[in-house]
Amino acid sequence: MKEPLNGKAPPASSEAHAAIRTSIVRIEHSVVTKARPGTAWQIFTNCECRSRISDRYQGIEWYGTPWTPGSRIRVRLIHPLVATVDRVITACEPGQSIAWINHVIGYTMEQWLFFQPVVGGGARIFTWLEFVGPSEMIEGRSVQEVIEEYLQEWYESFQLECDRVALSS
Repeated sequence: MKEPLNGKAPPASSEAHAAIRTSIVRIEHSVVTKARPGTAWQIFTNCECRSRISDRYQGIEWYGTPWTPGSRIRVRLIHPLVATVDRVITACEPGQSIAWINHVIGYTMEQWLFFQPVVGGGARIFTWLEFVGPSEMIEGRSVQEVIEEYLQEWYESFQLECDRVALSS
């Protein structure tokens, strides 16, 4: 049997899991659009619309059948920092919800996105994500703050694009 590192036995798996869970951060964000959930879904899943929604991307590449569990997306960001996001789709109910796992610069994030009908028309777009990573700070700012700002800006731009499409039809 191997000797434990530093003369200490590794923690039991439940202890290790508990130690990791204490560092997970959850963020939630939502917007309401005049577009129906199906229209918002079509805009979200159309990667060609991304340049109208955000100038943060240098490129997006798909591996596998887009928007199906197990497919992968490689997103090259240029703002708020230059990085490559590797994303794996984990669940997808077209027009209703989608989930993925992101890996970027040592951080791992699980994110869910929901397209919910609003009484009287339109949709509530709701997302939550949980992340864990090597540091609480990135480029002198809180990682949570950077992600919250990114979500706010991206989803507000997405809402405006959805509203534009809804009002033009």
